[in-house]
Amino acid sequence: MTQIPESELILNEDGSVYHLNLHPHEISDTVINVGDPDRVSMVSRFFQKIEFKKQKREFVTHTGLYKGKRITVISTGIGTDNIDIVYNELDALVNIDLKTRTVKNQLTSLNLIRIGTSGSLQKDIPVDGVVFSEYGLGLDGLLNFYKFSNTLEETAIVESFRAHYPNLGVLPLSYLCRCSEKLEQALSDGMYKGITASCSGFYAPQGRVLRFELARPDFLKCLNSFRYDRHRITNFEMETGAMYGLARVLGHHCCSINAIVANRIDNTHTHQGDRIMNALIERVLDKIAVMN
Repeated sequence: MTQIPESELILNEDGSVYHLNLHPHEISDTVINVGDPDRVSMVSRFFQKIEFKKQKREFVTHTGLYKGKRITVISTGIGTDNIDIVYNELDALVNIDLKTRTVKNQLTSLNLIRIGTSGSLQKDIPVDGVVFSEYGLGLDGLLNFYKFSNTLEETAIVESFRAHYPNLGVLPLSYLCRCSEKLEQALSDGMYKGITASCSGFYAPQGRVLRFELARPDFLKCLNSFRYDRHRITNFEMETGAMYGLARVLGHHCCSINAIVANRIDNTHTHQGDRIMNALIERVLDKIAVMN
């Protein structure tokens, strides 16, 4: 079997994966990913027992038990570039023998679940609501570096979006991927659903104007007005598109659940962010605890 070179799979001196500083036994097959490192402890404080705590750079990891279910929570930091690091190294922990540097004969599929915050792009999805991302729409270009195949439905949606929002020859080619149907059935009850767009930044890439002009001043209007059959873009943030695409490429189940902290159409913002996030965390943990 082909051995992966040291330059491609970098390990620390103790044999842990390079960025996450983790060994295989330190993670569960169910991984909650959050952006903010401080949010890791917001999740793990609900655990009855914490087995492992690790930190390197912005990557904080806690693994423990919640109602008998072993769960890992890890912070990714902000952006799809960090998702590229975290998801590849999580996959390496379960699907590559780190001692021989070879891919295992029997592969493991992780459950990768984002709990995050997001901005609504539709007037009827209010601040403090919760959106389950049925699709991830990447506006950042990351997945274009991977060999990736869409379903016929995904192809129809993304081609329609590209016609609606052309890249003008300078923006990354958009991509789209559906969530895990298994996780959707287990976790999405009672939540808004739709397409979540993932941007490559927080200011101009999300249509904010401070002390500069936008190359695409119609950005918010374009996202808000997009329709294909029953599909519309409900919200945007900075991770989901890459999560869904990489999970598909690597063979994992993935979903993204976001508390709406701002509505960019009516310019409102939450005044109870911590309360809403804590309630969402407990709600998702309870659903994970009974998940097969």
